[in-house]
Amino acid sequence: MQGLEVTVVVLAAVLATTWLARRLRWNEPVLLVAAGCVIGLVPDFRTLVLRPDVVLLLFLPPLLHWESLTTSLREIRTNVRAIMLLSTGLVLATSAAVAAVAHAMGLSWPVALVLGTVLAPTDAIAVAAVARDLPRRIRIILRTESLINDGTALALYTVVLAVAVRGQRFSWPGAVARFLLDYAGGVAIGAACAVAVVALRRRLYDRTLDSVLAVLTPFATYLPAQAAGVSGVLAVVTCGLILSQAGPKVMSAGARVQVVHFWEVSTFILNGALFVLVGIETPAIVSATGSAALGHAAVTALLISGVVVATRLLWFYSVPYIIRAVDRRPIQRTLRSGARQRFPLAWSGVRGAVSLAAALAVPTTMADGRPFAGRNLLVFTAVVVILVTLVVQGTTMPAVVRWAGLRRDAAETIEERRARRQMVTAALEALPDCARRLNTPRETVDVILDELRQYAAQAEETPEPTGSGMRAGLELRRALIAVERDALIRLRDQSNIDDIVLRRLQSLLDSEELRIELGLRAFLDQPPPPPGSTTNPDGPAPGE
Repeated sequence: MQGLEVTVVVLAAVLATTWLARRLRWNEPVLLVAAGCVIGLVPDFRTLVLRPDVVLLLFLPPLLHWESLTTSLREIRTNVRAIMLLSTGLVLATSAAVAAVAHAMGLSWPVALVLGTVLAPTDAIAVAAVARDLPRRIRIILRTESLINDGTALALYTVVLAVAVRGQRFSWPGAVARFLLDYAGGVAIGAACAVAVVALRRRLYDRTLDSVLAVLTPFATYLPAQAAGVSGVLAVVTCGLILSQAGPKVMSAGARVQVVHFWEVSTFILNGALFVLVGIETPAIVSATGSAALGHAAVTALLISGVVVATRLLWFYSVPYIIRAVDRRPIQRTLRSGARQRFPLAWSGVRGAVSLAAALAVPTTMADGRPFAGRNLLVFTAVVVILVTLVVQGTTMPAVVRWAGLRRDAAETIEERRARRQMVTAALEALPDCARRLNTPRETVDVILDELRQYAAQAEETPEPTGSGMRAGLELRRALIAVERDALIRLRDQSNIDDIVLRRLQSLLDSEELRIELGLRAFLDQPPPPPGSTTNPDGPAPGE
């Protein structure tokens, strides 16, 4: 198959499958993988190989970069201990548990340890797909955990793979030093790249060039880290977190809108394509296992799938209570909640393309030329664990969230109202000076002053999301925008206006429609609390 043909087929599968999943309200990642499996049964696609370096370079940096750009640094700081425990301690615990069971099922200790590190990290893209309906705090914890634990697991993977392939002697001091070097080096390179990007953006006054820089950033951050032998994942995440704070200060509004739209489309395509490619690989991996060994491989893979899920459940229902007994500070007590509300966090350990890429990256031969015994079983097990976690945990997550009684975070709406009031207040205070500096006519100033006062009065009222009058007004305005857009297009079709005029006026209508959609979202995102709910609405902090 030619690269162009594969691209067209994969993109068509992403488009059709995502449309079907959203129309039927089914789990998108599961259907994308299923569509890939169907494509993988076609003879021309049986020889398609998903190269690990393509996943780790083409897919991983932009997807992790966008996830880190759109996360909340404030929530990360609030829950930093819980996140670090999950992204390091749980990775080590999962690696050890998987390795012990894999060794009991016949794999040598080096190969079993490689499998443990392959399956230890959750997948940022898959987690984001299943965690979209969770409260903000839980969503940020899960996303940040999956961003950081990739770096942790891949650092361990490098150490144990060298032991398995080259026969190097394992040394705890050496492994710990290598692990710390990967962490510190990745963070340092990511911070340096972020500083360079901010400096460049202060000197760019062209929206197109700013967009090109945005596309270049994740790759230009990942490659130097990999070349230096440290964690490229942590470098990309660190760079993205810093830019999430600096970006609003150094980018123009136009450039920012353009960059955001680009990343939304690009990450959607990359995300969907990655799940489809995982599915395409699955039939070939199952065939490579061999019919004679398929029964043992299936039992091993399903057993290890259970270990992966059980280890996370055990962690969430043991470690937090140990920490509670040690840390009795009042501030930590406010972050706690019950076991029932903790379950969605424990059930969100979905594996994905990072695990598959790491498994496929295991060489077929040892350093001395001998075949790598157990590689087929390792890859097969990784695929099964990915499918099991996607299907079992991914499809049941909405029911788990409902059962846990979790609801969306009302603090977002409160913060938005507060911000609007402060923005209007600041504008009213600055209006006289700005008008005097710009020599604005008095009648124009009066019009703007009236508009700001009306906006301030509306903001002070802070209507509840259930206000039917406010919602009806927004819906009416949205309907009128559709009428205005149709009239605008009709004028263009009748050659009464030019396409340039249409695009300019249409952009204004689009901006107004987006503003209305944000207003309407406040109504949709505030379901009533579950009856008798007295737990923390933000959900639990793991490790608290």
